[in-house]
Amino acid sequence: MKLIKKLLIASAISSLAIIGASANDSLVKKGEKIFMTKKLGNCIACHAIEGKSLDGPGSLGPKLMALQYWPDEALYNKIYDPYTTNPISAMPAFGKNGWLSDGEIKALVAYLKTIK
Repeated sequence: MKLIKKLLIASAISSLAIIGASANDSLVKKGEKIFMTKKLGNCIACHAIEGKSLDGPGSLGPKLMALQYWPDEALYNKIYDPYTTNPISAMPAFGKNGWLSDGEIKALVAYLKTIK
């Protein structure tokens, strides 16, 4: 009986991990679309990504690399309102200006966290 209980618990936990990974993959894909799409984030207009060949100028802003080490909150805040940490930033305040919703910024953060 204990073995069956342990197997059921292990099965439930692994199902949650698979669902969580699937949901995260979906969020990353949504964030990538926001990064690449001109009418959404259009991040590609200013940012290149280390190790990726992208179709965009990507020369105004810094080349994006090692973002997996940034805290989620720091990335979120940088997108929401970059002027709080850099008052002379050329990057627009995507959240503060209402150009991206909370969910879109979170998706963008999920994508940015995949950049090595």
